[in-house]
Parts: sequence; structure tokens; C-alpha cells
Amino acid sequence: MTIVVTGSSGFIGSHLCDALLAGGEGLVGIDRVASTKVPTIETDLAVPSGEALDALAGAEVVWHLAARPGIRDRRPDIEAQRHRDNVVATARVLNAVPRQTPLVVTSSSSVYGGSRHGGTERPSLETDPLRPRGGYARSKVAMERLCLRRAERGSRVAIARPFTVAGEGQRPDMAIATWIESIRAGRTAALLGSPTRTRDVADVRDVVRGLIAMADRGVSGVVNLGSGCAHSLADIVRAVSEALNLPASVEIVPARTEEVPATRADTTRCEELLGVTFGTDLRTLVMRQVEASATAVHSRLQEVG
Repeated sequence: MTIVVTGSSGFIGSHLCDALLAGGEGLVGIDRVASTKVPTIETDLAVPSGEALDALAGAEVVWHLAARPGIRDRRPDIEAQRHRDNVVATARVLNAVPRQTPLVVTSSSSVYGGSRHGGTERPSLETDPLRPRGGYARSKVAMERLCLRRAERGSRVAIARPFTVAGEGQRPDMAIATWIESIRAGRTAALLGSPTRTRDVADVRDVVRGLIAMADRGVSGVVNLGSGCAHSLADIVRAVSEALNLPASVEIVPARTEEVPATRADTTRCEELLGVTFGTDLRTLVMRQVEASATAVHSRLQEVG
């Protein structure tokens, strides 16, 4: 079976490719950056090459993960880039993939605007009204609308909403990765808003299992990919400090409006439709990420030396 993964060189995409390769699948990646793991068509999906369009049209399954990530990006042109890479590129993929080809598109839990609903904190349901905060979340809502319109016309489209994904190779702009780097270097770790803010931290391995199950089981509609557990920012920083066996100096800095107070997934649909239950062992997950980051640092030092 020939399958396509867009964003194959990214954090989640590279883990997904590892899992698919282990299953013996014939795999093609599409990304701006070539992967060392899979044959990659290097292209910009907002203006895709003919080769990329042919691959999407001929695939038996497509996972679309390529996107402009990051809620904290402050570059002057970031809104245009988000629209281009999250909305326009998704439209190109939707147009290229045949309607009966299983297509799994990765969105974000940021579309919920946090897990406070009606003044109380509770897990976010896939059916909750969307309250995006900031340009990144709004671009993901716009992307989802394109997918849902396609699904209404009878196409096989599933939308994954991962929560805070952690694990080996986490993007360097994400909180756990920045805290690992800061504490390892003896610098102050910046904590946004309050140590009591909470996040549903999802293991990247579980997210990959969920993404694969969404295609394998022919799921349509939206599915949360999260643990259903809320960890305080203080607990996450503590887990990083313990994994590094180093003290953590923390500075509380103001949080912008897109930094929601709490996130937590309702996991009912994930468990019932996908048969996937997420792990909740934060310390083991953070330890894996710390160990992987140490290996990456060592490799870079060897290359420089």
C-alpha cells in the first residue's frame, strides 16, 4: 500500500513515519525539508509541484500534518503565513486527494480556546463551540471548516485535535523543550501566566497510534487526541528539573490572551472509536524527552568537533 504523509519531517510527522515504516508500508513524505527516513517530495504545499499532486492523487491513505505551527510567533507577516500554510495548503491537499481516499488532517486543541466552559473547567468535547484565541487557532478553525465542507459532500475526512504533544524531538519553541534547554544551561525558565495553569500533555507515541487508528478504522469527523489529565505548569517544570537532576529557577512572565488557563481533552470518542487510551505518566514522558535531547546535543557537539 502506498501512503503519503505531509509534514513528514516535523515533530509528529517524523514519529508517524517511523511507525508506518515499522509496519512495512510503502511511504512517501511531502515536506519543504527532506527527511532522512523516507523518500520525500520537497515542495511548498501552497503551490505544490506536479509530483506532489500526483502522489496525493495516487495514494491509498493520506495523513496531512504539514502546517505553520506555533501560537507565540510574533513576526510581522505571521498571519499571512498561517493562512497560506494552514488554510491554502490544506485546500490544495483536499482538492488533490480523491474523495474516497481516507484522509486524516491534523488540527489543534487550540480551537477550543481552553477547557473553561461556562465559567467552569471541564474536558473539551468535540461538539463544543469553538472559541479560538489568536491567529494560529483561527487558522486551524478555518482549515477545519474546509475539511468539514468536503466531508459533507461525501468525502472520507477525519480531523485530529492533538493537545500539548510531548516526547522525543519536540519542537524547540514548545514549553517543555524550552524548559529543558534553559534548566540544562543554568538559565531561568520562563513560565507563562501562573504555575497553576494546566495542560493536557499527550505522549507523541499515543498521538501517532491515534492518527493511524483514525485511518485504519475509517473514522470521519473530529477526534480529540489527549490524555484527559491536567498537569499544572509547576508540575511539568518540576518533572523537567527531576529528569535533568538540576534545580530549576523559574520566572513568572505575563501570558498573552492566546495562552489559555487550562486545557483538557474529553477522551470518550478517542477510546470508543479508536480503541486508544493515552498514557498519563508525565515523569516518564519528560524523562524520555530529556534523554533524547541530550543525545541530540551530543551529536551536534560531535559534528562541530
